Amino acid sequence: MPEEYAARRDRVRERCMTGGSAAALISRPANVRYLAGAAPRGAVLLLGRTTDVLVCGAPLSGDTAEGRPDEAVRIHVLPGPGGDPAVAAADLATAAGADTLAVEEQHMTVARHRALRSVARRLRLTDLGAAVEQLRVVKDEEEISCLRIAAEIADQALAELLESILVGRTERHLALELERRLVDHGADGPAFATSVATGPNAGRRAHRPTDRRVEEGDFLSVCLGAAYRGYRCEIGRTFVIGTTPADWQIELYDLVFAAQRAGREALAPGAAYRDVDHAARQVLDSAGHGEGLAPVTGHGVGLEIDEDPQLAPSSMGKLDACVPVTVEPGVHLPGRGGVRIDDTLVVRPEADGGPELLTITTKELLAL
Repeated sequence: MPEEYAARRDRVRERCMTGGSAAALISRPANVRYLAGAAPRGAVLLLGRTTDVLVCGAPLSGDTAEGRPDEAVRIHVLPGPGGDPAVAAADLATAAGADTLAVEEQHMTVARHRALRSVARRLRLTDLGAAVEQLRVVKDEEEISCLRIAAEIADQALAELLESILVGRTERHLALELERRLVDHGADGPAFATSVATGPNAGRRAHRPTDRRVEEGDFLSVCLGAAYRGYRCEIGRTFVIGTTPADWQIELYDLVFAAQRAGREALAPGAAYRDVDHAARQVLDSAGHGEGLAPVTGHGVGLEIDEDPQLAPSSMGKLDACVPVTVEPGVHLPGRGGVRIDDTLVVRPEADGGPELLTITTKELLAL
């Protein structure tokens, strides 16, 4: 993707020049990878008028998980340990004749900002804002392909777990097994900490696995994701363990499934973020579950597992085509458990078949 990386950098460069900055310092890891193809630990990217430099604190390790730098980007490795790549990048900008440097202030510590000011006194620092994050919202087909593969890996890992014996095993053990299976199937690693919740824990958002063991009749909710070439997807499913579901479990599951379907069906280019949230939220609210719902119904995914857009009641903005998002409503009943259903989809126009579902594990309420 060398041409695409160059085009991305040029768009940011144009934004900087319009704002009066001769150079830009990119320090958020996901933004560095988006523009340079790789983000070694601690590295920053200096965008100049004609030359772009990836400044690293140590030689590149060659780890595929950190990506492969675009060949058009020059690599500058600090001569010794302990230096700050951002400060070194500011020095390079000064040496190249820049008088203004745009930085990502919201991702920079006060200490680092002060260090830049003290070392590069000739530079005027300006704020780049969320310019790169805004570019990242709409994905190209290469990015979507990486997300599609990540989703396939997550689906495979979950499918294999469901074929194993679950009763008597702990939430923590199952979470670790899922993460191992992700790597076995080609993932860089888990996209986020895997959540496995059983019994009264089921349905809790971002539940941290415990030593509670799976029991007959439990709800079992699982939320996991795979990272592939830096791109991260998410899937969540809920099952019943070992027996025919109770009436209350079927009723609750059908309700959350209806809410999730409403959210998925609302995804379309031009749809307001808050309208997608409302489509799912009103189903649960009208059934008396408005209290305790998550603040968002879904969110964007990509080089980070939680990025723009946010599908929330107060979110402003509208969806574009080729924007991958999650739709993940859930209900948790204290002391009893609950249901979460979570998919990763790509917004597509109706002429192209509507939303593209990346995570395809069945949403039927299975008794395992």
